[in-house]
Amino acid sequence: GAGYKSKYLQLKKKLEDEFPGCLDICGEGTPQATGFFEVMVAGKLIHSKKKGDGYVDTESKFLKLVAAIKAALAQG
Repeated sequence: GAGYKSKYLQLKKKLEDEFPGCLDICGEGTPQATGFFEVMVAGKLIHSKKKGDGYVDTESKFLKLVAAIKAALAQG
């Protein structure tokens, strides 16, 4: 397995391609653990693995995150 770091980088790129310049994504993937993964839109925390949102490891979770980002941008 490539570990969580490559998954994190893939996810980050996918989100940044979808919403260029809109997101502040921070996270840390290590080979042993998922570390943390947080997505902020306009200073609002949209997704936090640490706060219980879990890791975005399925298409449905990804789509849910995309919908949340779109909603936050619409409010922004």
